[in-house]
Formats: sequence, C-alpha cells, structure tokens
Amino acid sequence: MAIAYMAIGIFVCGGTFDKQYDEIGGRLFFKDTHVPEMLRLGRSRVDVRIETLMMIDSLEMTDADREVIAGSCRSCAEHRIVITHGTDTMVETAATLARQALAKTIVLTGAMIPYAFGSSDGLFNLGSALSFAQVLAPGVYIAMNGTAFPWDQVRKNRTTGFFEAI
Repeated sequence: MAIAYMAIGIFVCGGTFDKQYDEIGGRLFFKDTHVPEMLRLGRSRVDVRIETLMMIDSLEMTDADREVIAGSCRSCAEHRIVITHGTDTMVETAATLARQALAKTIVLTGAMIPYAFGSSDGLFNLGSALSFAQVLAPGVYIAMNGTAFPWDQVRKNRTTGFFEAI
C-alpha cells in the first residue's frame, strides 16, 4: 500500500522550543524560530509550509492567542498541521482546537529544553510530530517523547519532565 504524501503546515508559536539564551543578561528570550534549521539538520524531505504565528512563552498565552492558532488551522489549505508550542499550556490549546471539530490532523509538539542548548529534545519531538501528522487520523494530538497522545488523554508531569497518558 502506497502512502500519499501531502504538504504539512507548521505553525510556530514559541515556547521553550524556540527560546535562546542571553549570556550577558542571563535570561531566555525569543528571536527567530529554529524550525527551518531543525528541518535542515534533520535532513527532512517532508513538504512543509512554515508560518510563525507568535513567539511567546505558553504561560503568557491568552484565549485570544489560542483563537489566532485555531483560526490559522481553520483557514490553512493543509489538512495536516504541526504546531510548535510551549509545553506548560499545550493541552489547553489542544482543547481549543478540538472544539473546532476540524477535519484535519493537528499535532502539537514542543521541547522541555531549548533547541539552542544542543541537548534539546526539540529536534526529536519535531521529527516525531511530522511523522505522526502524516499517518494519524483527523483529530488533535500531542507528540512528546516519541509518543502521540490524544489531546484529552495526556498531561505534563512536572516532576519527571515527561508527558504521560492519563
């Protein structure tokens, strides 16, 4: 059975995934997304369209921000979508997207350690999310730690630093 490949829309929202470290000020900040570089380094051959929606920490994300994400998912031509997002409120954004009842496969992913640190889980999570987006049925999922979770059956375990099924 041949798999039909199609373009995947990638929406960038910030989160730890895209944070950088200011050595002088000793703080994390946002500049540009690392997604194109990550795809290049990962030697990805997936046809993608990348759009930066926002560059914010998910703890600062508002309902209005979630509506921007939902609107972008509704209006984009792609039926397979990956969203890079902060891990702290990823489930809340997934819930907003699930209420839209879109006939699209939407996979949210993020990182516990900034990509810029070199020891980040972000590259692995992005690759996993792209793979899951190609094969999962329409719905909303969270892809972390090599697993795709239905959006309403996962939580971030703040003690272990991993996402787990509930």
